Amino acid sequence: MIKIENLSKRYDTGVISVEALKNINLTVMEKEFVSIMGPSGSGKSTLMNILGCLDRPTEGLYELDGQSVQGMSDDELAVVRNKKIGFIFQSFNLIPRINALKNVELPMIYAGISAGQRREIAVKALQKVGLEERIHHKPNELSGGQKQRVAIARSLVNNPSLIFADEPTGNLDTKSGNEVMGIFQQLNAEGVTIIMVTHELDIALHTKRMIVCRDGEIIEDKPVENQIIIKKQEVIL
Repeated sequence: MIKIENLSKRYDTGVISVEALKNINLTVMEKEFVSIMGPSGSGKSTLMNILGCLDRPTEGLYELDGQSVQGMSDDELAVVRNKKIGFIFQSFNLIPRINALKNVELPMIYAGISAGQRREIAVKALQKVGLEERIHHKPNELSGGQKQRVAIARSLVNNPSLIFADEPTGNLDTKSGNEVMGIFQQLNAEGVTIIMVTHELDIALHTKRMIVCRDGEIIEDKPVENQIIIKKQEVIL
């Protein structure tokens, strides 16, 4: 569970101070599927970075699974990111010189998992996203949708309780974007908590809860009515 209270983030340049987040209060329960929306400069990416332990708040409380995050050292935050959180990015962030299997194994290397176990877990994760026939392909041999599915598989291997996805469909065509959202819906149905930043309303409508940011504040927080459901057979795995 995520709980933040009276959270603010300021960036001081020495000349001016920019308040990126202002007095944010938010709770996300286990097994939720949440989208965070807003225009450029709204604070949604800053909020995502703080929730993902990639940045620290200037003020306020942040608790993740009952633990206070803001008092953790950099090393402690790195452990939290590796063990509890899976990250998915718009640009995929795959290493081009190694194949899909090796890319998926990377978080497990940092977690100290043995080579044999890494391979077994990575193969299962790639099977889960329908890429068992592409495990030896390098990123330049994969389509955009396939690259994002590799990134999703990589986010799953340490069995995180929480997945953060930053504009995960931003570089994809409509068909591939819908396939990715279908995978997210399946993962959420299996109990994974997902928080996703997007600027696309039609993508946000695939989630269950929509949070809208503007000028560093949450201006709307509501359940998604008429959620778009991707049927399992529509997910081209």
